[in-house]
Amino acid sequence: MNVHEEMFARVFIIPEKRDRYVTLIGSVKGRKKILNGFHHIHDLDGRYAKSIPSNEQSAESIFRMLKQKGAPEMCYIMSDDSDIDQTEMPLRAAISRVEGSNFGTLISCIAGKSAYFETEDIGGRYILER
Repeated sequence: MNVHEEMFARVFIIPEKRDRYVTLIGSVKGRKKILNGFHHIHDLDGRYAKSIPSNEQSAESIFRMLKQKGAPEMCYIMSDDSDIDQTEMPLRAAISRVEGSNFGTLISCIAGKSAYFETEDIGGRYILER
């Protein structure tokens, strides 16, 4: 199991579902179930998931927000989009690729500390920070 994926489950998911997420992420079938749920996720811990205001949801604005929070140049991606799932890529490119893609995607900047999450829902964009 990748450290970014494990820390996402242990930190950014609501406490009562964390263990289940960790277990599911550890198997191919379970991981697929988690990724399928990314489209309309309801399990983000509201203490650490902040919705991005609609006027700040451009790729450039999201990139700036993450960089201000100390995001490195490279990030890890966990996504229902199999073309980018389990890859690392430059942060700016990752955000541009994910923005408006209609795939549920986690862009993990610092494992368990900062990330960006996008659902397929309108306005479903979040900065995750602990």
